[in-house]
Amino acid sequence: MGENEPSAAQPDKKMAYHKVNADQRAQGHSPYLDSDELQATALELEWDMEKELEEPGFDHFRLDSAAQHHLGNSQSPELDLEPIQPSSSPKGRFQRLQEDPDYVSHYTRQAPKSNRCSFLRVLKVFCTALILFIFGIVIGYYARKKCPSPPTPQEPNNPHIYHEILKEIKAENIRQIYRDLLEFPREDDAEVAVKILAQWRSQGLEDVRLVNYSVLLDLPGPSSNTVTLHNTGECFYPSGQQCSTDPKTLHSQDLLYSYAAYSAKGTLELSLLEDAGFGGALLYTDPCDLPKTADLADKAFMVSLNSGGDPSTPGYASIDGSYRQNRLNLTTLLVQPISAVLARKLISLTEDTAQKDKCTPLQLPAAGKKRISLNIQSVTTYKTISNVIGYLKGAVFPDRYVIVGSHHSSLKGYGGQGWASSTAVITALLQALMAKVQRGWRPDRTLLFCSWGGTALGNVGSYEWAEDLRNVLQRNAVAYVSLHNPVTGNSTLHPVASPSLQQLAAESQSINCVEKGRCPGSNVSSVQIQGDSDYFINHLGVPATQFSYEDIKASENSSFLSEALFPAHATKTEELDPSFSLHETIAKLTGQVTLQIATDPVLPFNALDIALEVQNSLKGDEAGVPQLLAVASQLRDTAELFQSDEMRPANDPQERAPVRVRMLNDVLQGLEKSFLVHQPPPGLYRNILYRLDDRTSQFSVLLEALEHCKLHQSNETVQAALSKVLNNINSAQVYFKAGLDVFETTLAGKK
Repeated sequence: MGENEPSAAQPDKKMAYHKVNADQRAQGHSPYLDSDELQATALELEWDMEKELEEPGFDHFRLDSAAQHHLGNSQSPELDLEPIQPSSSPKGRFQRLQEDPDYVSHYTRQAPKSNRCSFLRVLKVFCTALILFIFGIVIGYYARKKCPSPPTPQEPNNPHIYHEILKEIKAENIRQIYRDLLEFPREDDAEVAVKILAQWRSQGLEDVRLVNYSVLLDLPGPSSNTVTLHNTGECFYPSGQQCSTDPKTLHSQDLLYSYAAYSAKGTLELSLLEDAGFGGALLYTDPCDLPKTADLADKAFMVSLNSGGDPSTPGYASIDGSYRQNRLNLTTLLVQPISAVLARKLISLTEDTAQKDKCTPLQLPAAGKKRISLNIQSVTTYKTISNVIGYLKGAVFPDRYVIVGSHHSSLKGYGGQGWASSTAVITALLQALMAKVQRGWRPDRTLLFCSWGGTALGNVGSYEWAEDLRNVLQRNAVAYVSLHNPVTGNSTLHPVASPSLQQLAAESQSINCVEKGRCPGSNVSSVQIQGDSDYFINHLGVPATQFSYEDIKASENSSFLSEALFPAHATKTEELDPSFSLHETIAKLTGQVTLQIATDPVLPFNALDIALEVQNSLKGDEAGVPQLLAVASQLRDTAELFQSDEMRPANDPQERAPVRVRMLNDVLQGLEKSFLVHQPPPGLYRNILYRLDDRTSQFSVLLEALEHCKLHQSNETVQAALSKVLNNINSAQVYFKAGLDVFETTLAGKK
């Protein structure tokens, strides 16, 4: 390297590292020095630096040179000091001299340059890392603010979590929500919906919306309907009070709202005893069917003849642009509900006889003919009804919906206070859930909280919303949990569930029943559920469940009584449940079932229970159904295989592959869809898994067909009903078998 030796005659006395850098650029073939050159250059550099440091005025130069070093580093991108300072290079001259015991420093100065350069490099790296760290924090903050990552459960879903949520549901809280609702003036359905929306948002549920539909409603007319008895010339209001009674002594709402919605309008004279060709009908509740907890014998009621939804858009949603059919009346008959007291007067049953035995069914006299006139003045008009829909998105399966439904709709002053009871319970449940959500928890599946409008006139709000979202719900709806009128009596708990959910409903009772003496254990039935669950059960085949406190008679007899809406002052909720402990029980039972359906990795549906329900519904049939029994036996065998071969491995966390669980849940979700019939007899459910009442266990379509056979001496109806049931059971058997085949194929492919 002699040709590159620095000379004292150089005019600018450049520092040695400039020269070394020039050597690097001059090589051309490589940007790096070989090992021998590297070591020699390092020694030469340190020797030249020593000579510079010995020059006078170094103390003033030291800071300037440091500044020049950094400046040069930023302005000369080709400068690279790393190759001349390898960790394996020999010690510099300063270090070797300092280690020599004979070396004595003649002046105070900084640490050797090799250490100083190393320190500056470390400082530079540290500053750069610090700047990058701060810059990263800033970017992360704004990125998180604009694009928040989906929340992940901070705690696993387990029974302990359920208990923590449900213990937040308290009777006094439900009572306060209930009273707040009753204080709100019920001028309009939409106004009540807006208040509920505000309540739910205040609990932290962010995605809440009003969904409005313009629908055809049949509302009370300007004056009360009347019933006139021609034999005596007496005129009666539907409650049984005479038309001449001073109106001030009557409840004006009772006069107006005692009617049958969507009945024909006008005045008609008819006979009570005509067998055919009649043009009207009187409806009443028999004294034997009335609950003991309230004296309703002298109360008329309201009932809707609408089977569901907006009558002017049957089968499709009432949205802008929909064709409106001219269906002002749903029947050509004039229909009028009357009280049991008026029914006695019309058939001339003396009051003494009625008092002796209140449970003697009312019967027409053996002889005599009476004529009456009906005057019906209800008005049909288009109005807007509002649903409140709130979404709590699931963390794992956000495309699967567990729907919890209550209602805020009842005619002003009618229907009792069930709407407030229903809304208070669902709001208390939502409040408990959101308290946990705000601490980081989320359900696996999406929860939909729904408060329906238009329920009293035929479940109008729920029908329109479900028809609007039919295709989405057919694919995504997992279950419907109903809170329709949770407390209508106080004698016993009445749990109802579709067959696939009966086991879950029974387990929930054993855990969460506050009033133990009023919980009948595992007595869960599949009778027809009233209210807004109708569309989900009968048109979508979605498993459903409902807990309610009722009078014992309500579950034993036909479900007609639950469809009758009595005046609000006739049945007061706080008289039935003054401590609101029954409401608390309903909320906790509903919450337990909802949480398990929404968070269990494998849906808690039982395929075998469906097969057992089918077999039980075929026992004792008069028609002799060997084919039905044979197919039902096959269904049970397949369900047993499905329950053991597929459900058990999926419930084992070690064998719970996500793809397998998703496939299994898809099969479970559709278990009950096979049991929908297209054209059931009037008044019967399309889902044949549900019975008329607790007294009957057979398929209701078969019972109806047998009754028709007795009246008309024809076996055609029975054969048609048997064919429908046979096809439903066979369809379910094929569905279960297909599910097994899919799993077997998948497992074989993996092997």
